[in-house]
Amino acid sequence: MGLLILFLLTCASLPLAAPDPNDEACLTQLSQTLRDPLNNLRNWTKSTFANPCSGFTSYLPGATCNNGRIYKLSLTSLSLQGSISPFLSNCTNLQSLDLSSNSISGPIPQDLQYLVNLAVLNLSSNRLEGEIPQQLALCAYLNVIDLHDNLFTGQIPQELGLLARLSAFDVSNNKLSGPIPASLGNRSGNLPRFNASSFEGNKGLYGYPLPPMKSKGLSVLAIVGIGLGSGLASLVLSFTGVCIWLRITEEKMATEEGKMSQSMPDY
Repeated sequence: MGLLILFLLTCASLPLAAPDPNDEACLTQLSQTLRDPLNNLRNWTKSTFANPCSGFTSYLPGATCNNGRIYKLSLTSLSLQGSISPFLSNCTNLQSLDLSSNSISGPIPQDLQYLVNLAVLNLSSNRLEGEIPQQLALCAYLNVIDLHDNLFTGQIPQELGLLARLSAFDVSNNKLSGPIPASLGNRSGNLPRFNASSFEGNKGLYGYPLPPMKSKGLSVLAIVGIGLGSGLASLVLSFTGVCIWLRITEEKMATEEGKMSQSMPDY
C-alpha cells in the first residue's frame, strides 16, 4: 500500500508536457485558411492554440491529444470552406487528419509530406483540385488515403503504390486520367488489393481493375480498314475509268482512220 501511494505521489509530481510551439503555429495557420460560416469552431481561439492540450485532454473540439501534443484532427461535416494550410505540417505528432464532407477547395499542400507519423488521411467529399502530390509517398505510415468525391485532375502518382502499409485507397469520382499504376491496381504478394470501386467515376482513368473501356463509334482498325477499302475502291474506279477512256479513244481513232482511208484517192 505504501509503495502504491509513493508511486501516485511521484506521478503527480512529474511535470506535464509543455505546450508545443509547432502545434500552436499549425492550429493558428489552419484556422486562418479555413472559413467557418456556421461558427462551429468558435472555441478555436488564439488563447487555446497556445495551450491546446493537457496530457490526454484536449481543449479544442475536433482535436485529440496524446501526452500534450495534437494527435488527431477530425473536422468532418462542419460546412467548412477555404483551403488547407501548408503549415499543417507543423503538427508533427499528427497521426490522423480527417477533413471530410466539407466544402474545402484548393490543392493538397505538398508540405504534408513532413507529417511523418500520419496514418490516416481523409479529405473526401470536398472541392479539392489540382494533382495528387506524389510527396504523400514520404508519409511511410499511411494506412488510409481517402480522396473520393473531389475535383482532382492528372494521373495517380505511381509512388503511392510504394506505401507498404496502405490498406484503404479511394480516389473515385474525381477527374483523374491516364493509367492506373500497377503498384496500386495490381498489387502483388501480401499487399492489400483495391477493387474497381476505388477508381471508378474518373472518365479518363483506365487499366486494371477497371473494366475495359467501351469503344465509342468506329474502332481505329475499322477506320483504317475503311480508309484502305476506300483507297482501293478509288484505285479500281480510277483504273476502270482510264481503261474505258482508252477504249473509247482507240475506237474513235479507228473510226477516223477508216474515214480518212475512204476519202483518199487511189494512185
